[in-house]
Amino acid sequence: MILPRHRHRIVLLTIFILAGTGVLLSRLHTYQITKREEFVGKLPKNYEVLIREPGIRGIILDRNGVPLATNKRNYEISFNLKQVHQAYLSDLENKVEDVPEGLEDINSIVNQYLRPRLRKKESADSSIGLSISLDRPGENIPGLVSHYNTHGGLIPFTFRHDLSYDEFAHAAENNVSLPGVYISVRPQRQYPFGSLASHVLGYVSQWAKGDIPEGYKHYIGDEKGVNGVERTMDEFLRGTEAVRTISRDLKGKTQRLIDKKRRGSGAKVTLTIDAEAQYLAEEVLKIVGRASAVVMDPHTGEVLALASTPDYNPNDFIPSIHPDTVKAYNGNRANPFNNAAIKNYTPGSTFKLPTALSAALNGKAKISHDCVGYIQYGNFKCRCWKTSGHGPLALSEAIQRSCNPYFMNLAAQITPSKLVKDLESLGFGKKTGIRLPGESAGIVPGNRAWKRADRRNRLTPAISGMTTIGQQDTECTPLQMATLVCSIANRGHLYAPRIIREISHPDKVIAFPNRPNLKLNLLQAGVSIEDLELIRSGMHAAANKAGGTAGPAALDDIQIAAKTGTAQTTDHGLATNISWTVAFAPYDQPKYVVAVAVRRGTSGGKVAGPLAKLIFEGLFARDAGYKIPLKRQQPPLGHFDIINEIILPEENRLDILFGPPISPEEATPENSIQVINPSPEEEEGDR
Repeated sequence: MILPRHRHRIVLLTIFILAGTGVLLSRLHTYQITKREEFVGKLPKNYEVLIREPGIRGIILDRNGVPLATNKRNYEISFNLKQVHQAYLSDLENKVEDVPEGLEDINSIVNQYLRPRLRKKESADSSIGLSISLDRPGENIPGLVSHYNTHGGLIPFTFRHDLSYDEFAHAAENNVSLPGVYISVRPQRQYPFGSLASHVLGYVSQWAKGDIPEGYKHYIGDEKGVNGVERTMDEFLRGTEAVRTISRDLKGKTQRLIDKKRRGSGAKVTLTIDAEAQYLAEEVLKIVGRASAVVMDPHTGEVLALASTPDYNPNDFIPSIHPDTVKAYNGNRANPFNNAAIKNYTPGSTFKLPTALSAALNGKAKISHDCVGYIQYGNFKCRCWKTSGHGPLALSEAIQRSCNPYFMNLAAQITPSKLVKDLESLGFGKKTGIRLPGESAGIVPGNRAWKRADRRNRLTPAISGMTTIGQQDTECTPLQMATLVCSIANRGHLYAPRIIREISHPDKVIAFPNRPNLKLNLLQAGVSIEDLELIRSGMHAAANKAGGTAGPAALDDIQIAAKTGTAQTTDHGLATNISWTVAFAPYDQPKYVVAVAVRRGTSGGKVAGPLAKLIFEGLFARDAGYKIPLKRQQPPLGHFDIINEIILPEENRLDILFGPPISPEEATPENSIQVINPSPEEEEGDR
């Protein structure tokens, strides 16, 4: 029984309860019904992350489909350092178990917060032996702090890029939910044959972390072609980017994949290069220290081999080059990054061939000259290499015997101004346009570039005469000389040299003409068939008749036509020579043109000639069924030795070239290629 005096209290309490319930219900109605959308909008939400990854770089093939630059699957684990940092702060605030306190720098957070969680995610009974979390968790990770300070979370930090497939599969299954941890597959460039054709292919470098488009939370750019075809064809080789849109919660954990744009491949670039011919040329050049060689198809202008020694291994730059390797390359005075095949050389007597064509263009190819051992320019006597003189000579015999006064006399007959014009029309003094970076134009004394280089330059009769024999200021590239010889070999068609044969893309059409590019028809320009045959027969006699300078280049069973040159120059302060041989074969139906230039070779015939011979023998033997052993190459270092002569064994030359190296103690004239260097007294005298 409730006493009367307590009834009013109960009534009041009931009223208060009912009133409070009403207010509560009213407030609940306000929050849950009336203002629901407003308050829901204020609740923490998942967010979207836009991730950009590079496309697949197109492959590079030789003319026969041999892969020269490809891609391998690269399994890697990377961190979004900002997400890792945020996840740590969130777990610390929520007092998640085993979260260490007092970690301020990103290196400590990764070492003491993230790595233990990575290890927990690795299954205890795994037999894979994962090392994702590394063995020494207390050590600083090189570049981590500077990367975070510079890029935050926008650019992922690559933690490991060398996971095996088993490690990748295991990591992808167990680590994907960790905030800021990404397990991905990225294509990585590789060059299957090492340094083979490195000056042609070039190499790639990691993308430059510069401007990044807005909207991305995670960005990886494309590799960039730095040299060679990788650089000139970069726009075609780059693949289509991949873009993923991912939903993550506040702790950075992946919730779901919203959208995905798959990566695409870049164009496939097919070169005119023949990998076996390239391998042959490079093996031959290893006999000497610093040299270049060009092999061309005279009927198309296609470059079959373009070699320069020393060279480098483009794989050294993947994914980034080690500081010790950079130091070694930069410390090599022989300059392994120099593509000597497209750089200037003093051409010496090989330049008598364009001089002969200039004479033919001006109706002077049938001029004779009586060589008395020199030619006079005022008080200056320019001597012939045969100081007693050659006597009366016509053009063919002057080419055979490489008579200096004959060609210097031609300069006066042609006139210096016409000579300059003709040399430029034949491709000298300007770049060929081959699709390789760093090509030199050469130097033609008397043209505008030569005059601009030094206002004091004046084209005198003596300078014009020296130009005809490829001396003094005259310079050209081995590629230019090979291109010129092609026009002589094919009887009159000067084609632009080509190194790209085809560009094909999986998704779009790329118009790229795969046909010869005729720059000049010599017959239409004024060279007669008879005059052209005079030049060809002179080259044939130089290699095959007594008194010719190119005898060491002659083949045993195939007729060859050649011209040698020994150019006086300086090299690193030393007065020395560059030895040349340019040639084509077979004589009647030319298939190959070869140009070889060797630094510090004292004789074009005795040094460059045997090298050209070996290249021709390898090419024709391959055509007859001989197998050139294409394999991974190591870059030669090069050297600065002076070379007087190269003596080839009488038999089995190719087997000796491609076989295992012979020690100096075992070397004999029958089983080795002999490189004859001057005695110390001769070297000192040459200085």
